[in-house]
Amino acid sequence: MASPSSTPRLLPVLLFTAAYIGIAVVASLSTGNKEFIFYIVVMAVLIGVMSLVHARVRLTAALLWAFSIWGLLHMAGGLCPVPADWPYNGDQAVLYSLWLIPQKLKYDQIVHAFGFGITPWLCWHIVSQVLRQQDGRPVRPTLGILTLCGAAGMGFGALNEVIEFIAVLTLPNTNVGGYENTGWDLVANLVGVILAAIIIRWGHFKTAR
Repeated sequence: MASPSSTPRLLPVLLFTAAYIGIAVVASLSTGNKEFIFYIVVMAVLIGVMSLVHARVRLTAALLWAFSIWGLLHMAGGLCPVPADWPYNGDQAVLYSLWLIPQKLKYDQIVHAFGFGITPWLCWHIVSQVLRQQDGRPVRPTLGILTLCGAAGMGFGALNEVIEFIAVLTLPNTNVGGYENTGWDLVANLVGVILAAIIIRWGHFKTAR
């Protein structure tokens, strides 16, 4: 269980997350957006999982805020409309479909890179804490450990695509996209994973100096 001293640090991110999820619930229900009602349920499950992880292996405030911001970006991506004359891909003019660089880079891909970049960071934090608890020595982010964390991040990214596929099979008029979109999502995930590994390793050696 979380100790009383961890509650003040945890409370702001919980309130922030609860606030935007509450807004997302109202927006989804008012517009009849069944896709994002589905995703809100998935987010509730993920929040429960993160709470269990935090109870076992204390997560840093930076990690907690990063995952909360990822959730906000995800909710905004599907629920915030964009002007019809802005460049977007697909049938729904929402942030997720918005071309930041026409025909080259979408908002969706940035969110994927961010989210599945912080996932290896979470895996690294858990691995380093568990190994440190076993022998008391600090753990170095070796190529092997970072590859393992990166593979875990890509695995969670693939799980996300499975969840989106379930949404396509069970809900009408989703904004998931087709095979090419899934491929670019996975590429964006890989970019985020590689950047995370570089940052973790660079940060470790900078601190060690």
